[in-house]
Amino acid sequence: QVQLVESGGGLVQAGGSLRLSCAASGSIFMLNTMGWYRQAPGKLRELVATITNGGATNNADSVKGRFTISRDSAKNTVDLQMSSLKPEDTAVYYCHAEVTDVRGWVLDYWGQGTQVTVSS
Repeated sequence: QVQLVESGGGLVQAGGSLRLSCAASGSIFMLNTMGWYRQAPGKLRELVATITNGGATNNADSVKGRFTISRDSAKNTVDLQMSSLKPEDTAVYYCHAEVTDVRGWVLDYWGQGTQVTVSS
C-alpha cells in the first residue's frame, strides 16, 4: 500500500502565492509520473500539472506561467508552487502518483485533497 499526504492549502487573496507539498510513503519500488489535479464545486477533476521521474513537466494552459511543479526523488515528494493566484483557481487540489510497487505492479494513488481558496 502507498500513501500520499498533501499539505499547504489554505486561503489566499487574489494575486498571492501558495505552495502545496505531497509526500509519498509505503511499498514503493519506483515513483513514476506524479502530479496535481484539482476539482472545483460542480466541475470535473482536471489536470493541473504533472512531472515524470525524468523531470519532464506538463502544465494545463490555465496555469502556465503561474504554477511550477517540482519533485524530490530522494524524498518521494512533489510540490506545486502557485503564484498570481486567481479566484478561479479555487478548488480541492489532489496529489496523484503512478507507482510501481514492490510486487512490480503499476498502480495509481491519490491523496486526500487539500482545499485552496482564492478570494477576490
